[in-house]
Amino acid sequence: MKKFDAVVIGAGPGGYVCAIRLAQLGKKTAIIDRDNLGGTCLNWGCIPSKALIHAAHLFDTMNHSAKDMGFSFKDLTLDFKKLNTWKNSVVNKLTSGIGGLCKRHGIEVFMGTAEFKSPKQLEVTMNDSKTKELIEFDQVVIATGSESANLNGVTVDGKLIVTSKEALNLPDLPKSLVLIGGGVIGLELGSFYSMIGTSVTVLEYADQLLPGTDLDLVRVVEKSLASRGVNIQTKFKVSGAEVKGKKVSVKGTDRDGKAASFEGDVCLVSVGRRPFVKFLSPEKAGVQVDARGFIPVNKSLQTNVPHIYAIGDCTPGPALAHRASHEALIVAAHLAGDKNSVVDYRVIPAAIFTSPEIASVGLSESEAKAKNIEVKVGKFPFAALGRALANNSAEGFCKIIGNPKTNDLLGMHIVGPDAGNLIGEGALAIEMGASVEDLALTIHTHPTYPEAIMEAADAYFDHAIHIYQAGHKAAPVAKGSTTSQVGHA
Repeated sequence: MKKFDAVVIGAGPGGYVCAIRLAQLGKKTAIIDRDNLGGTCLNWGCIPSKALIHAAHLFDTMNHSAKDMGFSFKDLTLDFKKLNTWKNSVVNKLTSGIGGLCKRHGIEVFMGTAEFKSPKQLEVTMNDSKTKELIEFDQVVIATGSESANLNGVTVDGKLIVTSKEALNLPDLPKSLVLIGGGVIGLELGSFYSMIGTSVTVLEYADQLLPGTDLDLVRVVEKSLASRGVNIQTKFKVSGAEVKGKKVSVKGTDRDGKAASFEGDVCLVSVGRRPFVKFLSPEKAGVQVDARGFIPVNKSLQTNVPHIYAIGDCTPGPALAHRASHEALIVAAHLAGDKNSVVDYRVIPAAIFTSPEIASVGLSESEAKAKNIEVKVGKFPFAALGRALANNSAEGFCKIIGNPKTNDLLGMHIVGPDAGNLIGEGALAIEMGASVEDLALTIHTHPTYPEAIMEAADAYFDHAIHIYQAGHKAAPVAKGSTTSQVGHA
């Protein structure tokens, strides 16, 4: 039997980050994973999908907007197998890097399936030889992540009816794809395939794509998808999917209750994710699991068994890699003795890598309305931004949400070029308690995309320079003032 101060179960963006920090804090640490280091995010999620989406943007640019700039290409083709080889090389570099970091930090890695035998012991069935290792620990962190959810009436075969994992590794480029689910993961992959020439049909049960996302932003993405020929069916209830030869037929009822079917070379089922805790037997350690399979935790990420922690997708909350990584650091500090280490979820940015991208942080207009919170909005379109026009990428806008009484920044929402990177400014501003005026008064480099944030903050005060605001009212100018934002506060 091997004994450790701390064991981390799961080597995704929560698990491996936690293990490394624990080792840095002087804990004798082990990490266990049944697949590859890096988890779903690195191997079958965030990283491979973004690599493919980046490539698709290049292909789309050469096929369309590059022509507007005077470029022409002869016989522009895509080697789909070579694209996947390149994508896999990116993944391999990152996963091998994690292995190297674990080795340098003295973390012992067990590749196998972990199962609790008691509140202080785990049994690991090793992948290579099917031998079993018994591990004893003082404290343990569950970071087992999530897996694709099922849909009644649709059986995934991994070949023609696939989940996101298989959709990132298809052997050949499908001519047509039926996407069941217009959520984040599905729509990112749908965007990718539509940009490289696949005919895509999206079947979404809700009344809008990307349910829960500000509809103002979603409309921009929907318009972009439609321009590439994507067939979007909202309020569509799927009843089943059937393989017919080399095709898949998906049946259901449309928004009017009429029977309808759609056929494709591949059917991608992307209807959400569920916590992955099977095989772990948490009940043997006394760990409680809720009705949906999630592991409830307190603000220090402890389960009902104090020396057992849980982080990331296997706990309630948004399924975001960066949430898991942040929780990993909170847990490591608490486990190492900092009893004041707790999570603060007020600021969790999120990005959706469709085309164009969507990114949000803080309160949205709809959330504010639901909570009876009065807000004021400032909005600036990328179509009026020099850098966006120069890059021939002017779809979308930046929207600022503020408190009309104090002008505190409550939220930022962006749809457009590089939104996933731009949202970092909004996250930092809200975390630091900045006001909308602070954003307006911050000198932004010209010409850049972040200027849209400054301009949206100006628009909040009816002082936008590069768009005309019909409702503008002159603000009183204080004697001796040199700022353009006088009268805001």
